[in-house]
Amino acid sequence: MGQSLVKNYVHVVFATKGRKSFISSDIANKLYPYLNGICNNMNCYPQLIGGHVNHVHILCHLSKNVALSKFIEQLKSSSSRWLKAQEELMDFSWQNGYSAFSVNNRGLNNVREYIANQHVHHRRLTYEEELRSLLIENELPFDERFLWD
Repeated sequence: MGQSLVKNYVHVVFATKGRKSFISSDIANKLYPYLNGICNNMNCYPQLIGGHVNHVHILCHLSKNVALSKFIEQLKSSSSRWLKAQEELMDFSWQNGYSAFSVNNRGLNNVREYIANQHVHHRRLTYEEELRSLLIENELPFDERFLWD
């Protein structure tokens, strides 16, 4: 084959340090477009960005030229610097780790709907419960001792 053809969709989840509720609706209305810009600049085209008061979900098409770890490092470091520049968020930081799940084309709408309905999910589910559920559903082994830095 003379060219490289790649279509990798990924659902990325990461939280604020200590899962503090830094992401008010006002902050989210600025943060999600900012994250969208980072994704686009890295050719990792976002399908949907959303979340709740202490975490974000990003569904995007991961560029064939960008390692997932570098993509997330750029998302977190750039957005953290930007958020800290906001007067009320000088002590903001993201957690050290992240979770990422591959998404099949046929599953894109389900993940979009899931991200779009975060506020509904979190009426009955904490972030910790949500993440455990995602990890189990995606058969991703984890050690609870290292999940909540």
